Amino acid sequence: MIRRFIRLLLCLIGVAVLGGGAFYLVTAPDTLPESHWAGLGAPDPANGQMVFWAGGCVSCHSAPGSEGDAKLTLSGGLALKSPFGTFHVPNISPDEKAGIGGWSLAEFGNAMKRGVGPGGEHLYPSFPYASYSRMSDKDVNDLFAFLKTLPKSANVAPPHELPFPYNIRLALGGWKFLYFNDQPRVALAKSDDKIKRGQYLVEGPGHCGECHTPRDALGGFQADQWLAGAPNPEGKGRIPDITPASKSIGGWSEADIASYLETGFTPDFDSVGGSMVDVQQNIAHLPAADREAIAAYLKAVPRR
Repeated sequence: MIRRFIRLLLCLIGVAVLGGGAFYLVTAPDTLPESHWAGLGAPDPANGQMVFWAGGCVSCHSAPGSEGDAKLTLSGGLALKSPFGTFHVPNISPDEKAGIGGWSLAEFGNAMKRGVGPGGEHLYPSFPYASYSRMSDKDVNDLFAFLKTLPKSANVAPPHELPFPYNIRLALGGWKFLYFNDQPRVALAKSDDKIKRGQYLVEGPGHCGECHTPRDALGGFQADQWLAGAPNPEGKGRIPDITPASKSIGGWSEADIASYLETGFTPDFDSVGGSMVDVQQNIAHLPAADREAIAAYLKAVPRR
């Protein structure tokens, strides 16, 4: 009897060890090797600046309340409230200690495209790497070069305030297993170069779906509701539907959307409001062709 019990116990321990090992292998941080980032050539900071505006980096990473050129000091500190707790946006200035000035391109690239920090830790998807994973290596390289030209800040943001079990980073591997990929968000019936460019900007650096798409209880996108509107992640109001089925912008033309992104005025002369103010002001820095591409893509998104 005792031997049988011991054998059973050893079997259970073996199953637990194997299960734990399998879980770790599936959910461990997955990084791109240094060699992946070699051979990209000299970066183009001018293009990096356009990627910077497309990505809206100042909206989260500049100090709360900053204006004008002060917004280019990416000292972090903004508190992002969510159903999972409060995330504190980090310093991404080129400061060697408080920011990312000591990072290599591979470390920056793995944060952007794999959601893995320089210490090999999973990053929380409050940083929208689930969208940035679609960015080209060139744009990542160019963005990194541009960020190095910005002012340094020694500010250190406080740690995230997350209750159990959301404070367990290992669990983020399971989240990535369920939701993280670099594939197109939608299949488009018509897809010329203009629409493809718009898809890249919206689904990649622009990360529009992070706010405009509803999420399930674990924080993953409801894929069949892409850009169909969602509760405001900060708890007030609702982020609108921006698909062709939208009651608000569904009747807008491509020209109307492109003009709104440039000027902040709707076709009926209303003005942009809420959190979209920062987004519009960022996108206004882009070339007209990029705003037109975004508009073309939004008109091509399948109706739900």
